[in-house]
Amino acid sequence: MTMQVDSTPSTETRPPALSWKTQSLIIGGLIGLALGLLAAYLYVRAAGENNRIAGPKKMETMDALKLGLAALGLIRQIAEIGGK
Repeated sequence: MTMQVDSTPSTETRPPALSWKTQSLIIGGLIGLALGLLAAYLYVRAAGENNRIAGPKKMETMDALKLGLAALGLIRQIAEIGGK
C-alpha cells in the first residue's frame, strides 16, 4: 500500500493568526467590559435597595478620588505582572 501526496496547492485560505498583543487587548477589553457592567449593576442595585426612586445621590469628590486611586493601583499591579 502506497501513500499518495497531493502536490496541488490548497485553495483554502486561513485568516492570519492574531498576535499576542492583539489577543491581550481583546481579552483585556472583554474583561474590562464585564467588570464595568458588573460594577454598574451592583451600584444600581445598591441604590435601588435604599429606595432611591430618583437615583443615587451625587458622588462626592473624595469618593471619586479614592475610586480612581484604587483603579490606578490595580492597573499598576497588572502592568508589573506583564513586566516579569
